[in-house]
Amino acid sequence: MSDGAALSVYERPEEVSSPQEALTLLKEGNQRYLTGQTLKQDVGVEKRKHLVEKGQKPFAVIVSCSDSRLPPELLFDQGLGDLFVIRVAGNVLGPLTMGSVEYGVEHLRAPLLVVLGHNHCGAVKAAVDGGEAPGSIGAIVERIRPSVEIVRTSGVTGSAVYEHVEDINIKAMVTEVQASPVVQEFLEKGNLLVLGAKYCQETGQVEFFE
Repeated sequence: MSDGAALSVYERPEEVSSPQEALTLLKEGNQRYLTGQTLKQDVGVEKRKHLVEKGQKPFAVIVSCSDSRLPPELLFDQGLGDLFVIRVAGNVLGPLTMGSVEYGVEHLRAPLLVVLGHNHCGAVKAAVDGGEAPGSIGAIVERIRPSVEIVRTSGVTGSAVYEHVEDINIKAMVTEVQASPVVQEFLEKGNLLVLGAKYCQETGQVEFFE
């Protein structure tokens, strides 16, 4: 972090209603992150008090993998009250995670919804490699297996299978979230943008599937 960045406190418009404005905020934040120019985040008493009294107004809903190397607030250089994050291994959706997504869209009015996956995903590896998954881990693996089948029938082989399954799984979850009646309503009104995205651990860059 440069000395100039260290003295700068991140600020954003309190009201972000445009999907494109929200996407720009994420892209700019990720650019700061991958170049080491992240800004100082306000986590002080007044900021916390303001969020309690005025309520949260996150500008994006992020469905991301639970991988400890993938914290959305850091990857996008955002702070308290900026992102409504739902994290689950494999960035897969189910009734509970979908309920959280719909809350962020319908109640919090976030104009952007991103399904964020990443490379070297352990959940994807488990689904590709097969074998028995203990406990409830199997439920996650089962959600990814359709993407594995799509990639295998396409003729992709070797280590490339993992990368392709990661991509197909992200896109499958985007399709699934778009099928939600709540999400559909906001999409039809033009008040919401839904995108898939993938984080590269080596570079720090987030690629949006636009």
